Amino acid sequence: MVTIGESSFRAPSHPAPDDPTGFGEWIRPHLRPIALLVARLAPAADRDDVVQEVLIRAWTKRHQFDPARGTAAAWLLAIAADQAAKARRRARPHAPLDEDYGGTDDASAGRQVDIERAVARLSRRQRLAVECFYFVGLSVAETAAVMKCTPGTVKSTLADARLKLRTILEVNE
Repeated sequence: MVTIGESSFRAPSHPAPDDPTGFGEWIRPHLRPIALLVARLAPAADRDDVVQEVLIRAWTKRHQFDPARGTAAAWLLAIAADQAAKARRRARPHAPLDEDYGGTDDASAGRQVDIERAVARLSRRQRLAVECFYFVGLSVAETAAVMKCTPGTVKSTLADARLKLRTILEVNE
């Protein structure tokens, strides 16, 4: 706290995104979740570029962030999901969803490949919900902010995705 004459001023504990000198400090705690989401959603060759695009977009749009409308993490991850989707469209505009994650037909590659293929077969909305909630570790509320929907919609989407995944994985066994 700084005292000037009779009045007091309390310095913010976290830098604001619109503060050019504090932007790096503001975004630093969110870099890992951004990278995790981009790694799950973007084509492998473009992942570093997509993360950079997220940071550029966040910098240029930083004045639009409103903490009253949601957390910084949700705002940044929504940008990440959008940029990853754009990268996917640029990389393979005609590729079927189940080819997006690649993989191998070698049975010795194990169950991980089956899970990746099963997730790739989900609808785009279901896949985003699963990626955010299970793979990035966001809460239902944060996932809802990324998906621009209500928490109830996220819960319903996750339930539908689990049911579809169960069916896909049971058929593959």
